[in-house]
Amino acid sequence: MAAQGSLVMWRAVFAALGLLMVATLVYTCATDGSPFRPELLTPWMDATLIDFYVNVIAIAAWVIYKEANWISAAVWVVLLFCFGSAATCAYIVKKLFEVAPTGPSQDALDLLFIRQGNLSQRKCSYVIIGRIVFSILGIFMAAVVTYTVITDGLPFRKELLTPWMAATLIDFYINIFAISVWVAHKESSWISTAIWIVLLICFGSITTCGYIVLQLFQVSYQDPIYHVLLNSHSKYGTATSLKI
Repeated sequence: MAAQGSLVMWRAVFAALGLLMVATLVYTCATDGSPFRPELLTPWMDATLIDFYVNVIAIAAWVIYKEANWISAAVWVVLLFCFGSAATCAYIVKKLFEVAPTGPSQDALDLLFIRQGNLSQRKCSYVIIGRIVFSILGIFMAAVVTYTVITDGLPFRKELLTPWMAATLIDFYINIFAISVWVAHKESSWISTAIWIVLLICFGSITTCGYIVLQLFQVSYQDPIYHVLLNSHSKYGTATSLKI
């Protein structure tokens, strides 16, 4: 019953966020026109878009892991890059409807994050690649923010908050919320959870990349990939405990 209640709650939360993002896009298009206009690409809009898409890459990596075949994975990745957090929410809601807890003690988010099937054969064969890729992305994003601050000043200026910048920030922070759900599920204490979420809100994909790299350094090459995704206290924390 508890697992089912958790499922219903998360479905409602992400469905509401997805609808909010769709409504935001429709409203902004109707009131401010198309986003594909050169004058919208200010230095801070460029930096925000880069920040946004680095987070999309992180979410896309999870989607590729989750999907059973490359065709469906490719379709969802394209949707993520085209429709942002609306696609993120749609994907999560879809996967939540596919989750089937076998008992009240089973955590719905455990089942959401892991890939259904024989997970024990899915090793962390791409740990080194992941460490390198997300380290580079994190350093690149830090360089972009530093350069933009130096050349265009701080972002806390009223004139920067155009309608499409506001829509982009909503899109950005819905994805941050999705990543924060993973972080909160992954962390073992509220203090560390709060610290990481504050860092995500303040520094965006720089924190996302740093957190992912940190988690990748805590697994060995022999560990199943779901060890990166779940808390060590999860019932799936050891390979022998996985029964799906």
